[in-house]
Amino acid sequence: VLTTPLIALRRDDFRIYKSDPDAKHVRDTVDKSTVIGDELLFNYAYGHPDSPMLLVPNAPMANFINHGGEEDANVQIRWPTAGSKTARLFDWVYNRQKEDIYDDKFESTNHNAWLKDHPIDVMEKSGKLAFEYVALRDIEEDEEILIDYGPLWDDAWYTFQATHPYARSGYFRHSIGVPDGFYPDNWLDVTDQYEIAEIQDLENNPLEPGVALPMTWAHNGKALSPKYGYIVGLEKGFSDRFLAYSEETGVIELYRKLLTEQEGFRLESDEFTTYKPGALTNTSNASDEEMEFFAQKYKANIYRFNMHFIAAWNEAARKSVIDGLGDAGFDLAVKAVGERFGYDNITCFHASYMGMTHCDKALMHSDIYATNDKSWNIVFPLITVEGTEPELNIMAEDMNTVVGVHYLKDIAYAMGDFGFHQTRPSNYFDPSQSDGEESAAPIRVVFGAYCSQIDETNIAMLRHIYDGDDPAPFADQFTELPMREIHWTKTGSATLR
Repeated sequence: VLTTPLIALRRDDFRIYKSDPDAKHVRDTVDKSTVIGDELLFNYAYGHPDSPMLLVPNAPMANFINHGGEEDANVQIRWPTAGSKTARLFDWVYNRQKEDIYDDKFESTNHNAWLKDHPIDVMEKSGKLAFEYVALRDIEEDEEILIDYGPLWDDAWYTFQATHPYARSGYFRHSIGVPDGFYPDNWLDVTDQYEIAEIQDLENNPLEPGVALPMTWAHNGKALSPKYGYIVGLEKGFSDRFLAYSEETGVIELYRKLLTEQEGFRLESDEFTTYKPGALTNTSNASDEEMEFFAQKYKANIYRFNMHFIAAWNEAARKSVIDGLGDAGFDLAVKAVGERFGYDNITCFHASYMGMTHCDKALMHSDIYATNDKSWNIVFPLITVEGTEPELNIMAEDMNTVVGVHYLKDIAYAMGDFGFHQTRPSNYFDPSQSDGEESAAPIRVVFGAYCSQIDETNIAMLRHIYDGDDPAPFADQFTELPMREIHWTKTGSATLR
């Protein structure tokens, strides 16, 4: 009777959430905790109650096919039959590569491939699958085409009709049911959320220290980005050891003052100044008090967050941070990256803390780019806020998918050339709405180390990257090769400490 392409959508795509277009913060515009209804399109979508995916026909006239119930239905849906013209066309469309040109003699070796895929993969190929409406009996001229919407639709409709119009919660909304067995088992009782396999079940499958692995999707095992998205196992206790170093040197106390805007520690957007954090704590020693760090409140007006960078300003601070990384066990992470990509050597040319308490709309960005795939930003947490949403967005290499991840103790995320990522919206504490309890305010602090095999192919670009935003106190390290400091070699002759 009719063949129709199918738009594959998440159930969540049909939801209407409470929203406030006048909200002060972008993060508050949509309230996903409050569903106020469903889109009208939901009434035209086919689905199974145990599947996160719905299918919307979009061929002409397909959505004029009304409900006939078991008795009056004269058509039903089915998947394309192997060998038919429809099957050949949609098998080719679903499986094609970009450079392929359709040949009407095409013979599929992967018929109705979408039935074998996870719903997430099917939705990524929305519009490239199809089903057919086929007659259950002879259909008379001028007879209306009808289909059975299923018992769940019937029950919902009868309940709606039996409810007084003034007592109804809204308009009738319900998807059309598919026949028993129409959805394959692999479409049922699964999530429609992108998840990274390597951090999905760390309790039973811990990440091995000193190993760098590509982040892979839990639903299909494919790499999020085989080129620039990796996860690195750190030594057990590494995060706590480097946090202890950061507390002893006064950096964490400096953050508590900056992020809560205590007197003498309030910076304007993009302003930076230098501090000696060792003077803020009684755990520091004389050498700690010689260390000078700069703090910068980065583009707060543009991105509406209070991200503060803290990094070494003088040589004493720079050397102390490198030594602190080495003492905590960061050599294992550098070695993991170097061995994974077959580098000759690695220099950690820039290291900085990143701290914040609230974020509204940070930029999706890449810190490192165009270095001939020889550079990585290796990021790990020191202080996080328990019970919160994921803190970091990572973009897949296809540039279409963004996944949110939590910062996890003793685990680092490594982003290479064009590794796009973004701080996610959050609101732990806003100094502008403070009730005077600044000392107890929750803060988040993470650390990032830029590590690279620096050679004649990329030294100019790396200087540009390092010197791109003021301040850049150690730009002179890029003046000549070989680098003055090398922190790992494939022969094992160099370390951070």
